[in-house]
Amino acid sequence: MAQRKLGRRSSARKALFRDLVTDLIINERIETTEMKAKELRPIAEKIITLAKRGDLHARRQVAAFVRKEVANAEGRDAVQKLFDEIAPRFKERNGGYTRILKTGPRRGDAAPMAYIEFV
Repeated sequence: MAQRKLGRRSSARKALFRDLVTDLIINERIETTEMKAKELRPIAEKIITLAKRGDLHARRQVAAFVRKEVANAEGRDAVQKLFDEIAPRFKERNGGYTRILKTGPRRGDAAPMAYIEFV
């Protein structure tokens, strides 16, 4: 599958998307550049599809990609939040878990910005 390089080496690009997916799970809405949001969408959709399966193998696959960060005050991490709160919301939905809302250009370099959030 062809991807945008976003001016990064492959390892840096993978780290970027791991961070963005983790932040999206924790905050459920993040602001980033439009190109990063468009590249993040299929990755986030695959992670949610795995979480909807809900078995141990899917949990381990998600945990291998998503960073272990605290998601809320109770000390639960992002993977637990994904499996316990986010995936059940999309139980009846067959894809299209995220939306991209374009915003204005970023101040400084005029890069087109967008919000990516869960539907």
